[in-house]
Amino acid sequence: MNIENILKESNRKLNNVVKNANLDGELLLSKTIKKSREYIMLNPKKNLETRYINIFNNLIERRKKGEPVAYLTNKKEFWKEVFYVDKNVLIPRPETEILVENIIKFTKAESKLHILDIGTGSGCILLSILNERTNFTGTGIDISKKSIKISKYNAKKLDLFKRSKFYISDIDNFLIGKYDVIVSNPPYIENYTFKYLDKGVIGFEPRVALKGGKDGLLEITKVINGASRLIKKNGLFVLEIGYNQKNKVVGILRKKGFYIIDKLKDYSKHDRCIISKKI
Repeated sequence: MNIENILKESNRKLNNVVKNANLDGELLLSKTIKKSREYIMLNPKKNLETRYINIFNNLIERRKKGEPVAYLTNKKEFWKEVFYVDKNVLIPRPETEILVENIIKFTKAESKLHILDIGTGSGCILLSILNERTNFTGTGIDISKKSIKISKYNAKKLDLFKRSKFYISDIDNFLIGKYDVIVSNPPYIENYTFKYLDKGVIGFEPRVALKGGKDGLLEITKVINGASRLIKKNGLFVLEIGYNQKNKVVGILRKKGFYIIDKLKDYSKHDRCIISKKI
């Protein structure tokens, strides 16, 4: 069977099940035969070996059940790089790039700053910043041992291992260093809304990276308390939040001695990020 017919069949299976059946098929076939999407599009009449067809069909069946393409291909683009991801880490979202964008905006390229990423996951936020700010050093912490293994792998892949350190730790128990910049995308989804999420999220992504407690503020409050303790005076704190949490989070930040610099919306015009400074 050739590439064209294989993709037609996968499109038939995925249509009305996923949003981007054509794209998903191309990405999964690219993964299977270890060729670029460009190669696939330029060689529609290329016949594939049975073993590749079997591997591809297995991936399509998993995709039909809702498993995210990022986990099936073990990669996800974020900012300017491609990161390794699997079911042990949250899939990087485009809206989270706002954190990277604004840390770059509020810091200078020549500055030698130390940054802490709380709940680092795949390391995508921290490593994207280190790539942009070559004089920065960074530390990432996460409670998941498997997550830290992945973030270390991504650091090596991007040649950033010498400027980064990663620790398995909860923020409540982390006591190493003082930081010029702290960033975090903590779990902030309210428990009662969790069941309404897309099945690809609730069925496959790590719940510990999503659930924020009864009101969604449990982990955010922990992160703010930890940041207050670990940040230097006048240090920059950039925090991702849920769409309905802005006012409450601003109140918590102010009680902990942070001055609010800006409150930003994401590409969908939802409140998504608060930038503050320790005073």
